[in-house]
Amino acid sequence: MSRENLNDLQAFVVVARERSFTRAAAQLGLSRSALSHAMLALEARLGVRLLTRTTRSVSTTEAGARLLATLAPRLQEIEAELGALSALRDKPAGTVRITAHDHAIATVLWPRLHPLLKEYPDIRIEFSVDYAFTDIASQRFDAGVRVGDRVDKDMVAVRIGPPLRMAVAASPAYLAGRALPATPHDLTDHQCVNLRLPTHGGLYAWDFEKDGQSLAVRVQGQTVFNTTPLMLQAALDGLGFCYVPLELVQPHAEQGRLVPVLQDWWPSFSPYHLYYANRRQIAPALALVIEALRWREGPAQS
Repeated sequence: MSRENLNDLQAFVVVARERSFTRAAAQLGLSRSALSHAMLALEARLGVRLLTRTTRSVSTTEAGARLLATLAPRLQEIEAELGALSALRDKPAGTVRITAHDHAIATVLWPRLHPLLKEYPDIRIEFSVDYAFTDIASQRFDAGVRVGDRVDKDMVAVRIGPPLRMAVAASPAYLAGRALPATPHDLTDHQCVNLRLPTHGGLYAWDFEKDGQSLAVRVQGQTVFNTTPLMLQAALDGLGFCYVPLELVQPHAEQGRLVPVLQDWWPSFSPYHLYYANRRQIAPALALVIEALRWREGPAQS
């Protein structure tokens, strides 16, 4: 098969995954029209319809789904082997794409990776903020970050941070004239800043623990966000209590901008872990990223 046709097959995989010519064209660096014509030409050469097109979406036909299931893993293997060839170079190079929570990027990934970028100018790192449990293989990421080490059997998880402790706090302006909550359930009588979960679209129930007792409280408030920094800002602006990682609250509490409450109920969670595909060969750039992020006990990473 000609090289041009191989490119068309790769383009078909992107269209089938994205279910959109517009998004696929943006990824491939093509115009939507050129991509559409390429797919029509591919279908004509194969003599079978691969995609069902509507004004709102694109989906695979039965033949298209079969081709996608066959092509996708093989193209990934080819890309992995081509990436591994960079091991023959004197200096590691290439792009490492990582999906992670914004808190993990700000507090763990960026502080340890920006020195790496200065040392290896041929390495590029792309961060994507996402609160969902991302399928890094299908979304074409090299690695992802999540709380805890439970990953699929074809993945490897490496600890990259300390245990994660959450905190509850509100501004003095909000608390003026209000009684402080004595138990987590008292939060239901207050305005609270909610987090919208990406996976199922529900609001996150605040977790608490004390003396072996665990409970979850569903709070209400005027604001809902899907990122932690905005939740913190809303609390600073007097919109109620926020539930965010302790290290985000600490500097504001020390300056009197936030008042922590329910400290004996604050829960701790498993540390952040970096997860990536379990392969015999790892691209040198990714290997350097993994080692830079790997958690090591000591004052430098405490």
